[in-house]
Amino acid sequence: MTENVPQPTASGVPAPTAAREPGHGAFGRGTLGRQLLLRVVAIVAAIAILLSGASLLATQQLLLHNVDGQFGDVFGRLRGPGATTDRLVQPGQPQGTLYALYVDGDAVESGMLEKPKSQAVLRRTSLNDPAIDVLSTMQPDDSYRTVHLDGLGSYRVTARTVTAQDPTGTSAVQATLVVGLSLSDVNSVLRKIIQVAIPLSLLAILAATVAVGMVVRRSLRPLNRVATTAQQVSQLQLDRGEVALAMRVPPADSDPASEVGRVGQALNHMLDNVDGALAARQASETKLKRFIADASHELRNPLASIRGYAELTRRGRDQLPTDTAFALGRVESEATRMSRLVEDLLLLARLDSGPGIEVGPVDLTELLINAVSDARVAGRDHQWVLDLDGSTLPDRPVVATGDRYRLHQAVLNLLANARTHTPAGTTVRVGLRVDGPTAVITVADDGPGIAPQIQGQVFERFTRADSSRARAGDGSTGSTGLGLAIVAAVVEAHHGTVGVRSVPGDTRFVINLPLEVRDLPSTGTD
Repeated sequence: MTENVPQPTASGVPAPTAAREPGHGAFGRGTLGRQLLLRVVAIVAAIAILLSGASLLATQQLLLHNVDGQFGDVFGRLRGPGATTDRLVQPGQPQGTLYALYVDGDAVESGMLEKPKSQAVLRRTSLNDPAIDVLSTMQPDDSYRTVHLDGLGSYRVTARTVTAQDPTGTSAVQATLVVGLSLSDVNSVLRKIIQVAIPLSLLAILAATVAVGMVVRRSLRPLNRVATTAQQVSQLQLDRGEVALAMRVPPADSDPASEVGRVGQALNHMLDNVDGALAARQASETKLKRFIADASHELRNPLASIRGYAELTRRGRDQLPTDTAFALGRVESEATRMSRLVEDLLLLARLDSGPGIEVGPVDLTELLINAVSDARVAGRDHQWVLDLDGSTLPDRPVVATGDRYRLHQAVLNLLANARTHTPAGTTVRVGLRVDGPTAVITVADDGPGIAPQIQGQVFERFTRADSSRARAGDGSTGSTGLGLAIVAAVVEAHHGTVGVRSVPGDTRFVINLPLEVRDLPSTGTD
């Protein structure tokens, strides 16, 4: 069974599909509104993070400055007669205050003021060795450093040069006194700031997302209306027939005072130009078709007279010279061919003016049987095969609504095309199957095929195949190029589609015909 080749138009040219270019990153994909929203939200998030970080850093520096100011009070306890390092860790000092005294790099004394869990008052304890080692790196240069002491936490420390007794207690020596204040309160404040800053930043980002989304949607409404107008125009069939481009961008969206308005104004100007060009094309086509129709009508009677007089000469051709008899035969033959051309032109003119057809039930099975029988008589040097797929055909006849004569003519034209453009011995298969509400008629041959460059034009008028499908038989000048155009016009008048797919050894014409059409225009025969 032959395969259905769906075609969107009677010309058999597939509708073009737009290639989508890949986006560049997450901000380069999606609609303009989405891109604007993502970018603005990203900027707001970055600003919120930077502001939160800057606020946190400024607060930390302020708190550290306050801690540094407390060292003056700490060292003030060492002034006066009888002052010793014991005063550094007596009650009244902040909890966690510590010190270490170094002589020649060795710690000779250390202490820390802490509050044990089981006691309600502060008391002095000794520092652990890791803490003493860390504090030994401090130099008495009046600078302040933040260090982390294992088991004790973060401390702000500074060092001063003081006079102390040597280990023997017999003389005074220069020593380095390192004093540290706990940063637990500072870190607690910073943690609370972070706990507040993160939810506020997220809330600000969420609020910015909602607000920016509303503003972007509102701002892009005019652009969306312009895009809607352009999309409506893009869906119109502009390649044939009378086209009226009534769609325009509203005046509110074509005000050149805004960027979107300039786009809308430019689109309206373009539509005006296209509308004018289409109107000029339609006027030219109408004038040409009217001329062809009038010329065909005027040629009808003279050609009939020529054929009649040529046929009258048959009675006495035996008595005429051979070359004269041959010339009269050629006159009759060419007059017959010209008459067929005129009839084809008149038929196309009638279909162009309004596809007036005789509406009635058409048994497609019977139509194909008769058409193939006629083709066998006309083309005895071809193999004709009628393929009726019983698995897809209903028990009752396949009946369509339409013009029996025109549909028969369309099928005959396809068969004549296969016969005249394929060599002797070619097998032509004619198929019929039902696909839902559609009857699918297929005419396929195993001839040389149609050149790819003209496959999209075979249903246009006066299109001729190249030498690969040259006219077979009597070596005449070839077809008129109107047979397939008539097929397309008849099928389109029945609200169907026709397409072609051809490769060497397999040329396939497919007609998709609705089984029931309720709004076919009906006229009498001409």
